[in-house]
Amino acid sequence: MRVVIQRVSRASVTVDQKIVGEIAQGLLVLLGVEKQDDSNDLSYLVNKILGLRIFEDDAGKMNLSVTDIGGQLLVVSQFTLLGNVRKGKRPSFGDAAEPELANELYQQFVQQTRAAGVKTETGVFQADMAVELVNDGPVTILLDSRKRF
Repeated sequence: MRVVIQRVSRASVTVDQKIVGEIAQGLLVLLGVEKQDDSNDLSYLVNKILGLRIFEDDAGKMNLSVTDIGGQLLVVSQFTLLGNVRKGKRPSFGDAAEPELANELYQQFVQQTRAAGVKTETGVFQADMAVELVNDGPVTILLDSRKRF
């Protein structure tokens, strides 16, 4: 799994001109699922994201996690994170999971973050979405469950 995490002061996702998910301070999580991903990849990323110390403490140091500040998540499925452009200029998505697996792991990701007590909003799987955000910092982190060691 690959994710792009952006620390935001607010974010929303719109489908067919209707806001389907909206958060205040927290993290926008763009999530891409690969063919070989499983529950181990999922658990790793949930734990890593909820524990990332990328919010400032009273001393102005990045020392607090989204859970520490009572922040929220907006999780948006984005298979284009798996685009491979090493050959040519048109992305290849051969490593992206089939929609059934991708949606299953996406939904499990959301369930696990909610079970951890974090308010989690979502986009709509496979929909054409418009994502708006105010990146706070800016702070943007890339994570790949295949590159954890």
